[in-house]
Amino acid sequence: MGERKVLNKYIPPDFDPSAIPRRKKPKDQQITVRMMLPMSICCKTCGNYIYKGTKFNCRKEDAEGEDYLGITVFRFYFKCTRCSAELAMKTDPKNSDYIMEAGATRNFEPWREDPKEKDMTSAQREKEEAGDAMKALENRTLDSKREMDILAALDEMKALSSRHATVDYSMVLNALSKRKARDEEATQEPVAGLTEEDEAVVRAMFKAQGEPFVRRLEDNDDAPPPPPPPP
Repeated sequence: MGERKVLNKYIPPDFDPSAIPRRKKPKDQQITVRMMLPMSICCKTCGNYIYKGTKFNCRKEDAEGEDYLGITVFRFYFKCTRCSAELAMKTDPKNSDYIMEAGATRNFEPWREDPKEKDMTSAQREKEEAGDAMKALENRTLDSKREMDILAALDEMKALSSRHATVDYSMVLNALSKRKARDEEATQEPVAGLTEEDEAVVRAMFKAQGEPFVRRLEDNDDAPPPPPPPP
């Protein structure tokens, strides 16, 4: 078993590599490669959906007579995972994408339609402005108005964000607490000295409750003595 695991091969001293005939490869030779499906497709034969990322053993070949700015276009052949029908697709160097050629259809992808719609709109606009100067002026006026509206909205958003960025939340909380304290002080009634009328009212209330009324004396020698309590 050891002789089959030798990494070094014997090369005789009179070996001439140029004497080995070079094998000619056909132009349409196909090679087997392992790749992942770059898009979601639906088989036309059985209606099976094959999703993006599915791995296949594909046969790759050069698309004869097709290139883009010197970039070779490759064609791939693979089989459906359910009915084994042969499917074919090729590269699209112009759009950096793939094109489904036979056996299946590509699923709808909304993000791929936006560039096409923009191209169609721009082509239609150029066609309309080709022979109508007033139409071209109107379109330029609308474009400038749209840009001005966008810039105004952007300036408003910048001003709003800067206003929020300069706010000190601690100062706001202190101001709110001070305002609340002032409101509480305003709602409270000031305490004043009792007059004779107030004392009479308080005396009547305590008398109605059956409790003795005691009047407190001030520390003043000149004050006249208080009247005796009623019987």
